[in-house]
Amino acid sequence: MKSFIMLLCAFLCTIPSALSQTGKVFDNLTLTSEILGGERKYAVYLPPDYESSERSYPVLYLLHGAGDDHTGWVQFGEVLQITDNAIKAGTATPMIIVMPDADSGKRGYFNQGGEWRYEDFFFEELMPTVEKKYRIKSEKRYRAVAGLSMGGGGTFMYALHHPELFSSACPLSAYVGPLTMDDLKERLEKGDVKYTQAEMKDYFKRHNALELIESVPVEDVKSVRWYMDCGDDDFLYEGNSLVHIAMTKKEIPHEYRVRDGRHSWSYWRTSLPNVLGFVSDAFHQN
Repeated sequence: MKSFIMLLCAFLCTIPSALSQTGKVFDNLTLTSEILGGERKYAVYLPPDYESSERSYPVLYLLHGAGDDHTGWVQFGEVLQITDNAIKAGTATPMIIVMPDADSGKRGYFNQGGEWRYEDFFFEELMPTVEKKYRIKSEKRYRAVAGLSMGGGGTFMYALHHPELFSSACPLSAYVGPLTMDDLKERLEKGDVKYTQAEMKDYFKRHNALELIESVPVEDVKSVRWYMDCGDDDFLYEGNSLVHIAMTKKEIPHEYRVRDGRHSWSYWRTSLPNVLGFVSDAFHQN
């Protein structure tokens, strides 16, 4: 009887420890990029049971907006607390979240001339490196991408350029790309890279969500689960609304949310739990 009581006490003592487990965020990680010619920073969220298990996890690539860096979702988006709470509540499955920096040096998730090939860096260096370094399931089903504003644009483009790689894509308050060639010309003329008229047309076709929805085979677009969210007072409402309409016309399944709010972190913090639940639906076996 005494030994039973001792075992029971030992078991009960482990319960608070298990319940108090939290995930971990590392926000000053680096990798050497030959494509971008230097060190690139990124942040990683590891779920509460990562160190105590030997299992592999699904991954969410979470992209920041213009003016932030890889620490944006950590500092302002409260990714640690929100993801821990979602996992504990059972609304999200344990996952690894990777947050890259697309704001040091030049800014943006796309290739811009020969010196800033960020999209090549993402797919050829960042993704293979982190999926080897951490215990990440590398199949399409277990990989998702999400992001806000500029990162929402990155989410659209990455999932439409590589629908074979992502099970879910969640653009939030997304910059969907220049809506006209005049908009693109004005934007590109402010940068260091000079484009010919033909190059501008190619850039427009490759970096505009509406153009890609028309040009990418519809079954490929449908192979990605889409969740879009944009506030009713957001200045990027037009592009997001037009993408919703374009997808509806092509009968592409997608979730489209318009909630009360503007282009702000208070809005995106309330978006993140929904994103975590949405991508988890693909990670789970239904």
